[in-house]
Amino acid sequence: MKSVNFLLAFVLLALASSLASAYDPNPLQDFCVAVNDTKTAIFVNGKFCKDPTLATPDDFTSSRLKTPTDTNNFLGQNSTLLTVDQFPGLNTLGITIARVDYAPGGVNPPHIHPRGTELLLVQKGTLYAGFVDSNNTLFSKILYPGDVFVIPLAMNHFQVNIGKTDGVAFASFNSQNPGVIALANSIFGTNPPIDPYALARAFQLDVNVVKELQAKFISSN
Repeated sequence: MKSVNFLLAFVLLALASSLASAYDPNPLQDFCVAVNDTKTAIFVNGKFCKDPTLATPDDFTSSRLKTPTDTNNFLGQNSTLLTVDQFPGLNTLGITIARVDYAPGGVNPPHIHPRGTELLLVQKGTLYAGFVDSNNTLFSKILYPGDVFVIPLAMNHFQVNIGKTDGVAFASFNSQNPGVIALANSIFGTNPPIDPYALARAFQLDVNVVKELQAKFISSN
């Protein structure tokens, strides 16, 4: 009986470990091109699959990241995340890519990707990039074209274009839906607002300063 209980415990532990280490589900076929036609498709990983015999090279190609985005905003930065909605061939493959454009001095503000590790490749400009681990240790580096910087899963991270010219970087993720939580927005721009007194105590700020920040971020959402 003891051996049976031990075996059962071992199996449960193995299953828990495999689930804990998994991110996106592994594909069960060569590819699963996303399609909205429910009549001739199966439901996989949030999207229906096109009949594989109807797939074309266009399903696995995108030109959306060739075009610079408008950085004329209060951050001086703009991002284009290429997801399965724009790139059907990504479905079930557990990857995503984004283009990030920076004006001189532009900031990609502190944020996290709750479901994806990020690999950042600088194409143009000079970026100061960093992430903070769970011990509040900052790992930062000045990056030049061709440099690559990795941000571990769900770590708070940021980039600043410290150069005098526009900057461009490409970020890849090990998830087809990495998600993004901008920390300032998730604190000061919530709906409904977090109690200003709670935030004032947490950040050691005057409550009126918190109310001003909330008004600013809520209006920008």
